[in-house]
Amino acid sequence: MNLSTSLVRHLGSLLTLLGFSLVASSALAQFRVEVTGVGLTQLPVLVAPFKGEAQASQKLSQIVQADLARSGQFKPLPAASLALDEMSRPDWAVLRPLSAEALVAGSVTRLANGRYDVRARLWDAVKGQEKSDFKDNVTAADLRLSAHRVSDWVYQQLTGTPGVFTSRISYVTKSSGRYSLWIADSDGEGARSALSSPEPIISPSWSPNGAQLAYVSFESRKPVVYVHELATGQRRVVANFKGSNSAPAWAPDGRSIVATLSRDGGSQLYRVSLQGGEPQRLTSGNINTEPAFSPDGNTLYFVSDRGGNPQIYKMPAQGGPADRVTFSGNYNISPAISPDGRWLAYVSRLPGGFRLHLMELATGQVTALTDTNADERPSFAANSRLLVYATQQGGEALMTTTLDGRIKARLAGQGGDIREPHWGPVRP
Repeated sequence: MNLSTSLVRHLGSLLTLLGFSLVASSALAQFRVEVTGVGLTQLPVLVAPFKGEAQASQKLSQIVQADLARSGQFKPLPAASLALDEMSRPDWAVLRPLSAEALVAGSVTRLANGRYDVRARLWDAVKGQEKSDFKDNVTAADLRLSAHRVSDWVYQQLTGTPGVFTSRISYVTKSSGRYSLWIADSDGEGARSALSSPEPIISPSWSPNGAQLAYVSFESRKPVVYVHELATGQRRVVANFKGSNSAPAWAPDGRSIVATLSRDGGSQLYRVSLQGGEPQRLTSGNINTEPAFSPDGNTLYFVSDRGGNPQIYKMPAQGGPADRVTFSGNYNISPAISPDGRWLAYVSRLPGGFRLHLMELATGQVTALTDTNADERPSFAANSRLLVYATQQGGEALMTTTLDGRIKARLAGQGGDIREPHWGPVRP
């Protein structure tokens, strides 16, 4: 099986995609979160029900608990019976036997103008000391976002690393003959459709500032790359050259994309300025596709069959000699580089199927993260601590995993399947 035919199922990015199809999915695209696995070190945290959340449209404490559990860093403890808020003085004699190392409590109050005042406090439960306070003022529509902000605040305070719960994910579904591009919270909830079309939509890719999505649409009866403004819904064509246009990857400065074009024959990488003008060709010969930038924008990783089988290579971002990166296995695709530049995630074909792998770039050490057989398109969270990917597990499923593979969360669509995930940056 050569690169041009085998990647149709697993990449959705080459423009040998005439047989491309998406598994049917519910247009509602709502999720439930199922966290499985046990990490080596998980900090036990009590998250008390927020005072007033029973009268609000969102149960903030439950969202925070699920966020922290999904991160793999924390072990949320049962706290439904705790009656606390940010002004409480916890009775440590009662709480310490629960073995918590941190306590979160807060309140949500509807104001006269219809907005909500969200407050929380974090305690060091071992020392019995206050650690930090949180305040937010949001509309009813942003209560879920505020809960994710609480999660990010707790994560930052307890790990020293920024959280990513306020980030969003994009993915594609097919339902009743229509393809839809969805934007959802990092936990899969709150999904809304950014685009719907009777023709395939593939390869969504977030801009560095999170304000735009690049993707490929077949609505013109050929693959064309668009850039979509999320705030306004407006979009524009950025690559509609002769032949196929696919696999857009944003440069870190947000001024250009690198895409796979067949305008001059074959599938080659080109840099396309968002201001227009002639694309800059970066590769030649063989098939070259699936570009992915290093965080500093100086290096471009990509998939090529120049060695006979698809492998991951790297080269200077302006083009030049390429070095092979993957050597474990004879079929490696779908490169994703962590925002801290330390890790390469990719999909490797093994005798049992396609499985997600992680390479530490400094050492070349490779770890298999999954035991499933149809993993697709990994994408890193903004803090480089989690990956999202699609797989088949009782149907097509969206999954997140920690980098050690120990904690996985299944975000299962109701009545349908999903694919093509990509993790966006954190929202303010």
